[in-house]
Amino acid sequence: MHFAPLPYLDPGSGSFLIQLAIAALLGLGIAFRASWTKIKGWFGVKPKPTEDDDESENK
Repeated sequence: MHFAPLPYLDPGSGSFLIQLAIAALLGLGIAFRASWTKIKGWFGVKPKPTEDDDESENK
């Protein structure tokens, strides 16, 4: 008779994997936010001038 042990994940390992997944998601979010202006530049989106800028140019 051949016995195959069932896979076992102890609570410490499970907690570590959850922390790893959360850290990866937050890291991706921060990287995305930091490069948002570059991403918008790829699609040709340019920031609109504010009303204060227009008034200062006319004077």
